[in-house]
Amino acid sequence: MAITLNQLRSFLAVARTGSVTVAADELYVTQPSVSAAVSALSKEIGVELTERVGRNIRPSPAGEAFAPFAADVVGLLDQGSRAAHEAAGAARLELRIAAVTTAAEYLVPPLIRAFSDLRPELTLTVDVGNRDHVLARLASHEDDVAIGGRPPPDGRLTGESFLANPNVLITAPDDPLASRRSVPVSELESRPWLLRESGSGTRTMTEEFLVRYDIHPRVLTLGSNGAIKHAAAAGLGISLQSASAAELELELEMLATISVPEELPSRDWFALRPTSGPVREPVQHFLDFVAGDAAREVLERARLPARVANGG
Repeated sequence: MAITLNQLRSFLAVARTGSVTVAADELYVTQPSVSAAVSALSKEIGVELTERVGRNIRPSPAGEAFAPFAADVVGLLDQGSRAAHEAAGAARLELRIAAVTTAAEYLVPPLIRAFSDLRPELTLTVDVGNRDHVLARLASHEDDVAIGGRPPPDGRLTGESFLANPNVLITAPDDPLASRRSVPVSELESRPWLLRESGSGTRTMTEEFLVRYDIHPRVLTLGSNGAIKHAAAAGLGISLQSASAAELELELEMLATISVPEELPSRDWFALRPTSGPVREPVQHFLDFVAGDAAREVLERARLPARVANGG
């Protein structure tokens, strides 16, 4: 099978952008060369990998099935090239970390600072996005390791839980429901619910919670944890939030919580990596660090300023 790296890159760019023109601009090549590469790849595989829908091009069912394997191959080759340059002394050792938004805001900074002290020779980079973004980058080896929720069941990623991630139901501090000992979830259907954007793990968790208890509230979508907390504090609605994300505002009484008899979702934080390919030494060191006692101590110390600010 005579598949080239150029064919794989061209196919992935077209699949991602839905356009030969955009893919060509992204790859700094001509449109005919992208079209020829994708066509040659389809012939080599023996099935059509793309199909036209109006003016756009999308992966065919065969292309959808093939794309993760193509991304894995391209990502591993890029990673191997980087490892070779590092071993030859032609590039600095680098660790590329991805993090879902909540983790990036509240967990990753103290972890990065502590790990950087352990490994000052490493260049550390952090890419932040919602769950879908982070998992896609990690599965295609664009990043080495990620901090997020449980790995998906498709087997492309593996992970180890290192910290509990309980959730709280936040509202404005003057909300009458906050002073009640217990509020049935069914009563919350009349309240607007503040949700993160599509692709967010927090949004998925909230939607699953609403479906589980068969409530259908009006929803307001906001693009960040900060925006949701400000909206909740202003009385615009209620929201399920990671306790880590709301801790400071709750301690300063800028937000309050609603207690419900039903069980709120609770998740763990995971350190994730791709299942395929060798694990470089800096990646393994970071994974071991995050899973160890030192990281837990770092995260506990990071919580102290909030407690001190509240006189705790």
